[in-house]
Amino acid sequence: MTLVDPSTAPAAATDAAATRLAASVDRSIRLISTGRQSGGTCSPDLVAGPWDFDRGPAAYGPGASMGDVIPAGAPRQGALPEAYRRATDAELHERIRAAKQALGDRVVVLGHFYQRDEVIQHADFTGDSFQLANAALTRPDAEAIVFCGVHFMAETADILSRPDQAVILPNLAAGCSMADMADESSVEECWEQLADVYGDLDAVDADGRVPVIPVTYMNSSAALKGFVGRHGGIVCTSSNARTVLEQAFERGQRVLFFPDQHLGRNTAKAMGVPLERMPMWNPRKPLGGSTADDLADAKVILWHGFCSVHKRFTVDQIANARQTHPDVQVIVHPECPMEVVDAADAAGSTDFIVKAIAAAPAGSTFAIGTEINLVQRLAAEHPEHEIFCLDPVVCPCSTMYRIHPGYLAWVLEELVAGNVVNRITVGDEVAGHARVALERMLAAKPPASQPAATGA
Repeated sequence: MTLVDPSTAPAAATDAAATRLAASVDRSIRLISTGRQSGGTCSPDLVAGPWDFDRGPAAYGPGASMGDVIPAGAPRQGALPEAYRRATDAELHERIRAAKQALGDRVVVLGHFYQRDEVIQHADFTGDSFQLANAALTRPDAEAIVFCGVHFMAETADILSRPDQAVILPNLAAGCSMADMADESSVEECWEQLADVYGDLDAVDADGRVPVIPVTYMNSSAALKGFVGRHGGIVCTSSNARTVLEQAFERGQRVLFFPDQHLGRNTAKAMGVPLERMPMWNPRKPLGGSTADDLADAKVILWHGFCSVHKRFTVDQIANARQTHPDVQVIVHPECPMEVVDAADAAGSTDFIVKAIAAAPAGSTFAIGTEINLVQRLAAEHPEHEIFCLDPVVCPCSTMYRIHPGYLAWVLEELVAGNVVNRITVGDEVAGHARVALERMLAAKPPASQPAATGA
């Protein structure tokens, strides 16, 4: 999906952009906070600028992940210059447009589906994490790739881009709480404990299978992508997770799946793996909290990780949607808990959701279980449908919401001045192993009847 810069767009495109901004989550939060719109938010702090939280204790910030524990040493964002903090919305948008015009083909701006509309309107490409990393490859003249998303996405873009291209994350504090739930040292410790249970992890059985294959979701650090690359594993996306597991089972007796327990459980359950053969691995407990017998019988070992956005959706919300809208189609992301996926009509990646709504006959009603910025944008872009979020509380992704037009204006104007700030780099050794795991992911294509592999 490509978005046109509103400053040079024809009237129809400009009107469409205005419609999206009128329905933006940022605007909804401001209206709710002042009583001019009904509804509620998960935190009154959402009305504040994200720079207010850069100066305080390390935290993900207000939103869905605000209750999650941020790891020690997580990236922090330095103070944003006062000129950007004090600028009006109109001033920031004008500065962004002017900087992009001055930079021309030297820069490409990528915007994840979950970004606020005030940022998306300036994106050259909008999509999921892997779509965007690949979209950057279509701009070979770009000296800088500005990734409006979160840290692991910028890392993936750096792995796939040329060494001379700078990948920039506008706000270094835009991490991912799910990705942070599986760090390299914890996974290495898990791997060592599994070796104590299974023996030599490189030894093959009579069928040529090793004891365990590591599989990491795209929503993980470059270090963990490198880990699976070193150990014969593979990266998966929410669209090709089943294909990846099928291939992993051909080469291994079982799979270690991290960091998202829900995607692993939902995918394996749909493949017929019994729940009792999917023990949870809690990195804070010996053997992950399981017994050696549990692990010996395991088919999929699930890491104790989750997405706080998708954990908010419940079966009761689905029941309420069906009661008030008898013809509703409920579509949720596979990062949702198993009970929610089971109660929905369909589950799929962000790209799956976008395409399902675009292909539906006019007059359809959808209740969507994914991040609110995407849901409200889809509702604005498809007035022929009735589209609403399953969760009635406005609660955006904490870390995606750390990207603000002020930060985007800052990094772009620094580029105009010849300065590269907030560059994300992955070391050569890690990048090499991670690239191997990503290439295996690309080779794991779902059947033609399923959507093409995309990220979260």
